[in-house]
Amino acid sequence: MQTFDVIIIGSGIGGLSAAALLARYGKKVIVCESHSTPGGAAHSFRRQGFEFDSGPSFYCGLTNVQSLNPLKQILDVIGESVDAVSYDPLGIYHFPEATVPIYSDSLRYQGEVAKVTPQGAKELQEFEQKLLPLYKAMAGIPTIALRSDWQMIPLLLRHYLPSMLKMLPHLSLTRASVGDVMDSTVKDPWVRRLIDLECFLLSGLKAQGTIAPEVAFMLGERSRVGVEYPVGGSGAIIAALVRGLERWGGKLRLGCHVDKILVQQGQAVGVKLAMGETLSAPIVISNATIWDTYGKLLQPQDLPENYRTTALETKAIASFMHLHLGIRGEGLENIPGHHVVVHDSTQDISVPGNTCMISIPTVWDRNLAPPGHHVVHTYTLEPYSGWQRHPDYGQRKRDKAQILYRALEKVIPDIRERVVLELIGTPLTHAHYLRRYQGTYGPAIPASQGMFPSTFTPIRGLYRVGDSTIPGIGVPAVAASAILCANTLVSPNTQLIP
Repeated sequence: MQTFDVIIIGSGIGGLSAAALLARYGKKVIVCESHSTPGGAAHSFRRQGFEFDSGPSFYCGLTNVQSLNPLKQILDVIGESVDAVSYDPLGIYHFPEATVPIYSDSLRYQGEVAKVTPQGAKELQEFEQKLLPLYKAMAGIPTIALRSDWQMIPLLLRHYLPSMLKMLPHLSLTRASVGDVMDSTVKDPWVRRLIDLECFLLSGLKAQGTIAPEVAFMLGERSRVGVEYPVGGSGAIIAALVRGLERWGGKLRLGCHVDKILVQQGQAVGVKLAMGETLSAPIVISNATIWDTYGKLLQPQDLPENYRTTALETKAIASFMHLHLGIRGEGLENIPGHHVVVHDSTQDISVPGNTCMISIPTVWDRNLAPPGHHVVHTYTLEPYSGWQRHPDYGQRKRDKAQILYRALEKVIPDIRERVVLELIGTPLTHAHYLRRYQGTYGPAIPASQGMFPSTFTPIRGLYRVGDSTIPGIGVPAVAASAILCANTLVSPNTQLIP
């Protein structure tokens, strides 16, 4: 039996970030990853010379020294970095009634909205002006300094008292939903739909379900430091985290599936691997989802019955249909890299298939595809229910992919004639390769209907990181969850505080 200080289950950005930080703090850490590739939902994969991102494609503040992105702060602490390409506009939103470039600069963004609805642009400005003071107040307290226990209070008082005082006038906003702010400032129906879309892309929920600090941070950060794409794709970020982990003595094991978290008398003591091997540690951190952690990795008797039942009944955000394409790139030299297509204005943006996200990362990094070609990644919400691998599974995949092709035709009209490689992913693909409950990207807990479970669990020595622990399904949220967890497991004197 091998013994460690910390065992981490899963090498998503949350798991790797927590592991690298704890290794930096001097802990003996091992990360157990089922897949042959690290990265979880953010891993990259290669087919026929094309390099694809499996999940995230939108990043902000990866290189700017003033960035507040929690991931950038982690990379700084572990002594790693990534190269990235800045770009603007950050994307093109294609509504049935208008196509609007979305610029990082607020005034330029509002100017484009004014071309569609002058009154709506004024209301959008008022909406942003209500949120940005919260961002400015939060900016004085770097995420890398935060913890999840009582010791955060004296730490904040000692290092960040002026910033805490600046937060006091905005405390009500920290508990509000974006919908509350929108209802008090925006009446224009098109701008309300635009805000719902921005929230949906950020958190998986519309404005009423998204917490105000999340959008305040997004608006402030993209305006202040801009948006970027990592050279080498999301795989470059994962590689940097793995380098940092190993630089500080941590270990990553691939193809290492954890079958069970071992619990004795209410204390986590290690894990049992699928091949029968046992690893021992007084601290276990799960980067698996809340449903996989409590429903598969633990025995029912390990948890209080009511707690387990409530956790497993947490509503999940739907999974996705993904279309990864390698295409001929002639004539597309100046195409923007990010697009969002809303097919039907009479339908809710969260209806599966109605909102399609498109990323063409070779706009920024030509090395992701063979010369003269582009990589295209487009995806849309798709429920897990009803999917099974029966004889017509392949045909159903192709049928479902048509809504994604229709979205792509808004951007590249002859897309079908350009395709040289086609890969279609379904919720079953996600569930299988990412080992995620129903292929979901995280919990659907609206801002007004409860708190996220946090990094703690009822089992001593067992912690959780990732998209089921704090609001948001994106990279900054899961990186922040890793910071909160890792810092809580060491003394405040061990933390590397800016």
